[in-house]
Amino acid sequence: MKKVGLFFGTFNPIHIGHLVIANHLVEFSDLDEVWFVITPQSPFKTKQSLLDDHHRYQMVYEAVQEYPKLKPSKIEFDLPQPNYTINTLVHLDESYGKDHQFSLIMGEDNLKSFHKWKNYETILEHYSLYVYPRISEGKMDHQFKDHPKITKVNAPIMEISSTFIRREHKKGKNIRPLLPYAVWKYMDEMNFYR
Repeated sequence: MKKVGLFFGTFNPIHIGHLVIANHLVEFSDLDEVWFVITPQSPFKTKQSLLDDHHRYQMVYEAVQEYPKLKPSKIEFDLPQPNYTINTLVHLDESYGKDHQFSLIMGEDNLKSFHKWKNYETILEHYSLYVYPRISEGKMDHQFKDHPKITKVNAPIMEISSTFIRREHKKGKNIRPLLPYAVWKYMDEMNFYR
């Protein structure tokens, strides 16, 4: 049974912070692989700064080429929108469940609002959560403290954001060190976020 951590996000663009956390999880936890699940653009809210799904998938694909335990996933592209995490998990179990065991990867900031997620109790009943540290405001819901399905991972704190990268790139700042080289190359060639 392969243990797979699902790292959800828009990855607009994927940056070294994402890679550091994902790599830390496959090297220093019991996860065998981490799949980057790229969230599709919602048809109900069009954000101009959000690149098309296939471009964000391509950047994730480029970023993980040198890391055999990290995989890009466009599983959500084919699911009805708007989509909820619980639907993705059910779909993945139906498709891969015989030989894969799925868990969620999230930042501590997301865990603080996890009680607002659709069917969060069902998710916690059937799936484990791997939580990496983030500098964030707010309190942890008491039900998530010392929960047997929640593993806190002592990963490096990565305070890099895709929003910062897009904003500063548009201003002409050199943000190359924040991106895997292949992602920077693709982004530059395609003239994204200018």
